[in-house]
Amino acid sequence: MSRLLWLLLLVPPFYLDGFWLQAGLFAMAAAVGAIGLNLLTGATGQLSMGHAFFLAVGAYGYTYWAGEGMPPLLAAILSVLLAGIAGLAFSPISGRLGGVNLGIATLGLVFVGQHVLFNAEDVTGGVNGKAVPPFELFGFVFDGTEPLNVLGIPFGQQEKLWFLGLAVLGLAAWFAAGVLGGRPGRALNAVRDHRIAAGVMGVPVARYRASVFVLSSMYGGLAGVLIALAFQRTVPDYFGITLSLDYLAMIVIGGLGSVRGAVVGALVVTLLPQMLTHYSDALPESLSPASAARLLYGTAVVVIVLFLPGGLSRLSLPTPTPRPKETPA
Repeated sequence: MSRLLWLLLLVPPFYLDGFWLQAGLFAMAAAVGAIGLNLLTGATGQLSMGHAFFLAVGAYGYTYWAGEGMPPLLAAILSVLLAGIAGLAFSPISGRLGGVNLGIATLGLVFVGQHVLFNAEDVTGGVNGKAVPPFELFGFVFDGTEPLNVLGIPFGQQEKLWFLGLAVLGLAAWFAAGVLGGRPGRALNAVRDHRIAAGVMGVPVARYRASVFVLSSMYGGLAGVLIALAFQRTVPDYFGITLSLDYLAMIVIGGLGSVRGAVVGALVVTLLPQMLTHYSDALPESLSPASAARLLYGTAVVVIVLFLPGGLSRLSLPTPTPRPKETPA
């Protein structure tokens, strides 16, 4: 993502209303999670359908620890680490399985997570979930109790969280781009394209597969923390199999193995339902905004797989061919 685009993303809090700011927050949180899944599935070829589990670990970990009086920054860090530990515990299985078998195994994580979220009421709040404590950084509270006045515009909770989400997304994208653009990225691609050949070439396949699973889990945990802060309440129904499928749609639509593709796909899959909800009056009565959104990006997945395997991030405007210089006679 270009520097100009990052600068432009600083502007929306000064002009957009609360609806669009919250939609943007969800999109940024989803982009962080999609980057993590793209490292695992797109760059390494490990199919995961359990990404929602790690988002739930991050979201509920932060909500519980911050609600118990732990400093919010420490609660967020521990929640991300907890998601990484969960990924590390599962990594021996991910190292032995591949393809559809790994996808089915990770799907089991979602079912286990749903059972815990609904039944461990003392920790999760059960069906009704729990209210999310506001984030605080060095004494600055990201809530709406004391709005800031910036250039004559009051900055409440959503405006403050916008800049927090933008900073987290920028760091997450920068780190992932460094991984993919360096030696680890080449090793991960080698494991994806031909695991046996990569092992013969000296790539420690098992270690790389386990490491990227842990890293992807931590990205999921970080996305979960951001989603909890944006939503302001953790609800078990949100972290189901549908969420995992949404993240798979994100990386396919945006482009597998690409940081930019993960961000583009997250924007499409996250903002489309929000836009259809906002303009629901234009939809037929028999079609809900959520159903319309899934119909549209489900069709987009099929079209992209058939005609644009690189995803939307690979689209580029044609560059004009330079004319050859005329040589004097």
